[in-house]
Amino acid sequence: MDTIQYKHYFGSSAFVLLTPILEPSPKFFQLNYGYRLTPKDVVSLEAITWSYLGPVGRAYGPDFENPASDFPGEVRAYGLALSYKRFLWKSLFAQIHSLGLRQHFLDDESKTIQTGFQLFNTLRVGYQFRLFKGRFFIEPSIAATYWPINTNLPEDFQAMEDLFPNYFLFEPGLHFGFNF
Repeated sequence: MDTIQYKHYFGSSAFVLLTPILEPSPKFFQLNYGYRLTPKDVVSLEAITWSYLGPVGRAYGPDFENPASDFPGEVRAYGLALSYKRFLWKSLFAQIHSLGLRQHFLDDESKTIQTGFQLFNTLRVGYQFRLFKGRFFIEPSIAATYWPINTNLPEDFQAMEDLFPNYFLFEPGLHFGFNF
C-alpha cells in the first residue's frame, strides 16, 4: 500500500443484502463514499437508514431477539456519518465512525409519536481483501459501538432502553466496495 491506485470508492454493508430476507426486516440501507488522503488514510461519508424493534444494546443471548424486550412500536432512523480509516499493517485497518441519526419513534400502527436524536459511534477493526486488480474490495471486521446521546425517547421506549447498556461489543461487519 505504498501508492494510491484509486482515490475514490463507493461501498456499502453486506447487511443491506440481508434486509429483504430478514423477518422482521430492519429496512437497512447504507451507501458510503470514500476518499483516500494517503495510502494509509481514508475518510468517508456514509448515508444510513434503518429501523429496529428494541434496544440496540441487547447483547447476543436470550434477550437479543426476545419480543418481551422489544419497544411498544419501532424506531426508524436516518443519518449521515463521518468516518476515518487507518491502515495499520498491510490491509489490516482500524476505523472510527460517528453517525448522527434523526429518530422517529413509531407506535404499533406505524404512526410517529415522537422524534429524537442519537449520536452513534463505532470503532471497527478489520482486514481489506482486494479483488480484480484492486477494483473491488471486501472488508470483514468486528466492531464496538457506543451511543452517548439518545434523546427524546417516549417514556415507554425509554423504560425498555434503560434495561440495557448504551454500547454493543463484538458486532460483526462485512463491507464491500468499488474503487475508482
